[in-house]
Amino acid sequence: MQTIDRETLRQKMRDNDQLRLIEVLPRDSYNDFHLPGAINVPLDEADFGERIQVAADKNEEIVVYCMDESCDASPRAAERMEQLGFSHVSDYEAGKKDWRKAGLPEE
Repeated sequence: MQTIDRETLRQKMRDNDQLRLIEVLPRDSYNDFHLPGAINVPLDEADFGERIQVAADKNEEIVVYCMDESCDASPRAAERMEQLGFSHVSDYEAGKKDWRKAGLPEE
């Protein structure tokens, strides 16, 4: 599994309108705030495998994230996605707390 840092993610978001950004936390957390353009596919829901295959193409560039480095949802989601055949998945390990701490735009 690949990881991505905040600055690289910012650049990719700016330069690649095909980038798919996915928050894997529960809906309440997503609704509180999320990265611009992110969609929500909660890892803790039983149908994650089905929902992720509807939400994203297996060949597009995807970044998953959760709350912070201590949260294991995004690495688990990335691993699950790789098992499902997704070929370009990165984990923004620092997560949305890091994004907010840097004062970057959020929705």
